[in-house]
Amino acid sequence: MKRLYPDQPVVGVGAVIIKEDRIALIKRGNEPSMGKWTIPGGLVELGESPVQAVVRETKEETGLDVDNPSLMDVVNNVDLDGEGKVKYHYIIIDYLVHIKAGTAQASSDAVELRWVPFDEVEGYNLTASFRVFFRNKREKLEKASSY
Repeated sequence: MKRLYPDQPVVGVGAVIIKEDRIALIKRGNEPSMGKWTIPGGLVELGESPVQAVVRETKEETGLDVDNPSLMDVVNNVDLDGEGKVKYHYIIIDYLVHIKAGTAQASSDAVELRWVPFDEVEGYNLTASFRVFFRNKREKLEKASSY
């Protein structure tokens, strides 16, 4: 399935990881939104459930083993080019995940990982879809825990 100018939406997952009143953000190393900050995540592979995908993607991008994903949101993210054509179209299923083991570090297509206090999140160069998600879910995020 092609990501750039797709024929249909591409399904992805996002992992909300919270530790000591901070959220794990990664800096994207690839397009779309290369260089912007968001939560770890990636695409659902053929034959894989979204829950399996979020556990796998979290491990790949952060080194953390997680479990007990709970649904937080489904985000429709459409990026148009200058001619109004759909350049990217992702449906992203975001889950709060619980840390089982591991030490958080950026890997895979994440070039950096930071534990960011909630009050500082909006000061980062965030992806548009994560900025909307954060504003809509901030209260719920502040009450959540990944432990």
